Amino acid sequence: MAIDTEPQHKTDEAFMQEALLEARRAGSHGEVPVGAILVLDHAIIARGRNAKEGEQDPTAHAELIAIQEAARKLQSWRLPDATVYVTLEPCLMCAGAMLQARIPRLVFGTWDPKAGACGSLFTIHEDHRLNHHIAVTQGPLERECRDVLQQFFQRMRRNQSVTIA
Repeated sequence: MAIDTEPQHKTDEAFMQEALLEARRAGSHGEVPVGAILVLDHAIIARGRNAKEGEQDPTAHAELIAIQEAARKLQSWRLPDATVYVTLEPCLMCAGAMLQARIPRLVFGTWDPKAGACGSLFTIHEDHRLNHHIAVTQGPLERECRDVLQQFFQRMRRNQSVTIA
């Protein structure tokens, strides 16, 4: 199962715009700007953004927050008809949660070469030893997703150098 770089739906970009809104909200609160939404039947049913700093919780990743919200709304841990849109390639923890929730499709904006589990470091989404697989589409609004992250870390480095001096 290869990673698809062509959006399957014209709505992929529109939904990624919504995930980018969540990423920007996270960044405005001092969080690493990663945003996620969960879509079911062409409607957003859950949103999440990184909240590790504010919550002091290492599991407060955008994807997990969106998955938890969707599971509460649907009153089911199984989300077999959902699609997750996230601005950054998921880590092992988040990809594992998607596998556990039986999510069939993931769309992410930009690669995470340091922690990505859906093509960068690992390919857990297509590991044939597991009983579930996730179809992955990479690239809708890749540049915008990457820019939000890069700008955030540039500001952080500038602010650190001012504080240290």
